Amino acid sequence: MTSSSSDNQQQELRQLLQKPFASSSQPPTQIPRSVDSSPVVSPEQHDPYQPQRQPLSIDDNLPTNICSEEQLASLPDVCLSGNKNRPLRHVNEQGDVSTYALRPMYYSVIFILLVELLERFSFYGVNYTQTSFLTGAYNEDWNADMTAIGASSYVSISTAVAYSMPFVGAFLADNVLGDYWSILFGNICFYIPGLMLILLSTVPYLLGDTFNKQALSIGLLGLWPMGTGIVKSIVNVFGAKQFHPLLQSSLIESYYVSFYMCINIGALVGGIVVPVVAQYDVTLAYTYPMAMLCIGVLLFLLGTPRYVRQPPAGDFFASVKRKIAGLTPRFGKKKFLPQDDPNDAPTIPLTTIFKISALIIPFNIAYSQMATTFIVQGTVMEKGFGIIDASTMNNADAVSVLLFGHLVGSQLYPALARRNIKIPTTYKFAIGSTLGALAIGWALFIEYLIHSTYHNTGAKVNILWQSLAYVLIGAGEIFAVSAAYEIAFTSSAPETKAIASALNLFCVGGIPSVLCIFLYNACRAWFKTSRGTTSIHNVEDYATAQVYKYFLVLFLIALLGIVINLLPSVKNFVISIEEQAIEMIKTPVMKKRPKRTYLAQSSSGTDYSPTSDEESPLLRAKRHQAYLKYGSGPVLYKSGSMRAGPSLGHDDDAQRSKKKKVLKKSQVGKLYRITPSAASRPNVVMTPEGKPIKAGNLAGGAKRGHFRQESM
Repeated sequence: MTSSSSDNQQQELRQLLQKPFASSSQPPTQIPRSVDSSPVVSPEQHDPYQPQRQPLSIDDNLPTNICSEEQLASLPDVCLSGNKNRPLRHVNEQGDVSTYALRPMYYSVIFILLVELLERFSFYGVNYTQTSFLTGAYNEDWNADMTAIGASSYVSISTAVAYSMPFVGAFLADNVLGDYWSILFGNICFYIPGLMLILLSTVPYLLGDTFNKQALSIGLLGLWPMGTGIVKSIVNVFGAKQFHPLLQSSLIESYYVSFYMCINIGALVGGIVVPVVAQYDVTLAYTYPMAMLCIGVLLFLLGTPRYVRQPPAGDFFASVKRKIAGLTPRFGKKKFLPQDDPNDAPTIPLTTIFKISALIIPFNIAYSQMATTFIVQGTVMEKGFGIIDASTMNNADAVSVLLFGHLVGSQLYPALARRNIKIPTTYKFAIGSTLGALAIGWALFIEYLIHSTYHNTGAKVNILWQSLAYVLIGAGEIFAVSAAYEIAFTSSAPETKAIASALNLFCVGGIPSVLCIFLYNACRAWFKTSRGTTSIHNVEDYATAQVYKYFLVLFLIALLGIVINLLPSVKNFVISIEEQAIEMIKTPVMKKRPKRTYLAQSSSGTDYSPTSDEESPLLRAKRHQAYLKYGSGPVLYKSGSMRAGPSLGHDDDAQRSKKKKVLKKSQVGKLYRITPSAASRPNVVMTPEGKPIKAGNLAGGAKRGHFRQESM
């Protein structure tokens, strides 16, 4: 296009646009400036000719720790529900509105924490005593008569089932029953009946003339682990869902520390009461777990009116397939198939969450020894104070978790936060693996004491020497396991949080238990006595076995976990996933911008043409006018990004990457979809005098000699 013809066309358009307008009470729209003197581009509109929002204050970042009445005044109206008990409002991707309490920990989460505490009492009360019960330590006349290897394998199978069933719980919660009803279903239909069968099997001659292994297997390997597995993956997610996903997101970390401490309070009390009572009456001891679980279910029902209960997400198979695969490669090229819904936000595949959770498997292999080989080792040691046996020693782990959980959650993390220091997640995993390796190293030292003391004096070593191993494992749990719970929840999409929790639990207990079963059988020769048997219930036989070699293998596995989590590539990978998760929850879902047609002289007829802006005289006039008023304006990227870029010729990518990604209050309206979409707005252009007008087909109107003008 020549310069003269362009000037003529521009002059013609100016004459058309300068005809009298209909009366308008509104002054010409001015584009506001932000605090950095750059024109502000509202996230819900890409067109700079549209009326713009007023400039925002510097403290426009949306708070993420709302827990007091004073903070409510700083929130946009769209975040407030007007409900006194649940003043916070949220709209999910499906358009469902939920209201949240200002202090969810005391309003509703307390009931969830109590049911978790009592459920863990029931679980660990049985879990800590099963090895001793199966080998006949509590009742020599009425037991399953298993060897140490057989009992350890039995308990590991039960644990593996318990930590594999969360997938079933996730399916029920996300797609069939929802979180609330799935928790009740798992407890009432599986957990309580399983505990009942285990209890009945301890009563001599009640289920037969001989010990009924079949009934015990149904309870111990079937109903009981299935119930705990179904419930386990849902309870922690259901508690986290009581927090507003945006306004209280920073409180979730503290919730998971409290959640894990409740787990260990239940484990501590159950681990003390049940093993001590079992030394005198194993039937009475197993009555407590069933009674506590029934009380927990009743307390859970009492909190029903206070819970935030969301319906199941919907299509499980289509959703999980998409979440697992992420974006599917097409024919080996670096292209990906589009999402089913163009409005879907980018999500983190479940395979990625599994990879992160798998980083704590070495630590959890060490952790799983507390219910198996640590107890086998403790059975040949002298009781502490006459009543503390191998099963009771597991309480040292619970005490350690409570102590270190308090120190880390209320002292260490806040102190680091005040200095803007955050321990990378993989470093937390490495710290946990280090403490696990030290625990196994201490067990190796105990092996040396048992062998040397017996060979020198024939005496037993006091079981209190085992305390340090349990304490180290407990400290490692605070860093490794609680961090894994948190990242599994925060990195997963709303409709797959239960399945993500199931994947995490599978890495916490399922895979490690299966690997331990393999290790038991691979290392069976080291558990044999000099007589060729694997019965090592007394110190005389234990001293002739070579169990220390098994602990040496565990020590090497823990060292491997340390090395993997300290690798820079692993650290950077996990950090990138965490940043992506933050971006997902803080970036509104933007609809695709519809293509607009401009003047016929445009080479492509759309605004996606690289030359269309330059060939449109009207847009050139607009751009020149904006330049005269405001200088160089924001560059709107062709991808439809909601962020305005720098002026051409200024590369600020490095500075932008250093900025902390936070959600602005001005973005909440778009996130909650309270503003009309760009597609529903009329086409608007700016006259050279700065007046906005509605425009029809410019090219067609010019050719026909009548251009429709409407005042704004």
